[in-house]
Amino acid sequence: MMDVLYAAVPLLTASLISCFGLAFALRDAKSNDGPPTAPTPAQDEAESTQKNSETQAQDIEQQQIRAKTEAEKTIDKEAVATIDMTRKAVQALADSKYDEALTVIESAQAEINLLLRRNPSTAAIPVNVEAEVFDLAPSDPSSIMDVAKDVSRAVDDKNFPTARVLLHSLMSEVRIRIYSLPLATFPFALKEAKRLIEQKKKKEASAVLLTALQTLVLADNINPIPLLLAREKVSKAQKEKDQAKALAILEEARKQIQRSRDLGYAGRDPAYLALNDQIDDLEKRIKGGGALNGLYSRLKERLSSFLKEHSEQPHQPHEA
Repeated sequence: MMDVLYAAVPLLTASLISCFGLAFALRDAKSNDGPPTAPTPAQDEAESTQKNSETQAQDIEQQQIRAKTEAEKTIDKEAVATIDMTRKAVQALADSKYDEALTVIESAQAEINLLLRRNPSTAAIPVNVEAEVFDLAPSDPSSIMDVAKDVSRAVDDKNFPTARVLLHSLMSEVRIRIYSLPLATFPFALKEAKRLIEQKKKKEASAVLLTALQTLVLADNINPIPLLLAREKVSKAQKEKDQAKALAILEEARKQIQRSRDLGYAGRDPAYLALNDQIDDLEKRIKGGGALNGLYSRLKERLSSFLKEHSEQPHQPHEA
């Protein structure tokens, strides 16, 4: 009998453990079925920051597309055709097709002569553009100032490699690289290549043409992202019917304009003061409930004009 009792103890213990386990599981399940806990302020702030970052990334991508589209309007079809025909001539020479190469070169000469007549005072004609975003700069003014101070110290110490790296970290721009056909030298390259082809000098003619293709004129147009975003926000405020929301969006535009200035994009240009004055006038008119009378349009026009002036300044191609 005692053996039976001793044998039953483990079974009883196992049963009790199972019951307690089931009870705890039911309690946990009941607890999980309750209403979800409210998000903390920190979670709300993190979600808001992430959403704002995603929205700004989308805005920057749209500005990149817009800037490239605008730059592509300057590409000349005849100049592109001249480049394409020059490449075809190189391929024809590689295949020892002298007659074909000569015909293509003559067609290219006709195209470039047309360009010269149409653009007598132009040194180079765009044939291709590339757009790239460099958005490395801090978002808050104090961090920007800290980096600027480090740059100044590095320059004072003649530590130019460090200064260059630090300056790169202050970039927030859409860079448009433009490849252009040089009208001063390309016609002579075609003429010389034609002479060499007529003499059956394949290698020499190919070398002349390849050199011409590799010496396209390069230039970078710099579009500060904060100014692009400021213009976009002004357009958004113009469409906003709610007065408070419109004012909030204009304040965001003002901050972007100041950020552009802090990052050194023509930071001493008086246009920044003029832009702030226009935003002040617009905000006063909105608060007073008066007619806007084209204030939004004039603000956007000034922003676009400032952007155009900045991007058209000569910028030598450089790597980030």
